[in-house]
Amino acid sequence: MSDSIYAIPVRTIDLEDTTLEPYRGKVLLIVNTASKCGFTPQYEGLEALHRKYAAAGLAVLGFPCNQFGHQEPGDEAEIRTFCSTSYDVTFPMFAKIEVNGPDAHPLYRLLKSARPGVVGTEAIKWNFTKFLVGRDGSVLRRFAPADTPASLEAEIEKALG
Repeated sequence: MSDSIYAIPVRTIDLEDTTLEPYRGKVLLIVNTASKCGFTPQYEGLEALHRKYAAAGLAVLGFPCNQFGHQEPGDEAEIRTFCSTSYDVTFPMFAKIEVNGPDAHPLYRLLKSARPGVVGTEAIKWNFTKFLVGRDGSVLRRFAPADTPASLEAEIEKALG
């Protein structure tokens, strides 16, 4: 499984097709995001983690999703502008995806099967669910939307080694 995460096709916020291969060897914090959610202020904490740990090998990756309360209604250009102007986001953002259901993105199918949530359910419950992926591509942990970015620091430091 460790190699498969890097081969999954993804699309950047600028609508360029790529994979997660450029992040091989890094610790990844993958988050489904939304601009109009009660958890949206977590962008600030995610950016703080990015700035604090990027040099040590952390990559925070944001995947906007509109499946929860239609809280990400904008297109990619609007999302990019919102993240930049409201939270000075500099970590990589990707094109809008679905995380649940028949059209769930393959990345999220892999993440959910590797680390099911509470009582073994795979479904993502809300925006800002976070997955920590080790340098070898293994999915280490799943964090709930209410888990603040700052509360993940010990786990991130452990993963960074």
